[in-house]
Amino acid sequence: MAELATIARPYAEAAFAAVRETGGSLAQAADLLDQIAQITSAPALREVVGSPKVSARQLSDLILGAVPGTVPPALKNLVDMLAENHRLAAVPQIAEQFRVLKDEAEGKVEAVVSSAFPLEGEALDSLLQALERKYGRKLHATVEIDPSLIGGVRVAVGDEVLDTSVRARLEQMKVALTA
Repeated sequence: MAELATIARPYAEAAFAAVRETGGSLAQAADLLDQIAQITSAPALREVVGSPKVSARQLSDLILGAVPGTVPPALKNLVDMLAENHRLAAVPQIAEQFRVLKDEAEGKVEAVVSSAFPLEGEALDSLLQALERKYGRKLHATVEIDPSLIGGVRVAVGDEVLDTSVRARLEQMKVALTA
């Protein structure tokens, strides 16, 4: 939903800046934001969010109380502000955008590797090493199985796609033959 992404961006950027400014762990903050996103997405909590009998402070305390461990002040302030401004629905988007900012700061990028067959172990490691050399960044890879590729792999890194699948080659041949 584009609207939630637009709403979430300034909150994610502010939380990112606050965590960095206080010297907190970006990885820990990202994990905590993921947990808070799960909590705020729970159907039971959504019912409480809409209730006029529950104040923003009570809502914030309920959410933060459900998070195991200690929540840094920057994230407590974020949850307080979101509850006060009725923006808790944006928490999953905020967590996602925070993780993107964290990965950029660490020189990492998300990659989706699609393969016709399971890809693991040494084959996956060598592919990732080659891709990291090509893109000059550390890749955070997710592997998906897509039998329609027939063979080969399709790699999406950010907005770039490297498609060496048999399906893509067949499509290129089809275009060449019909031109």
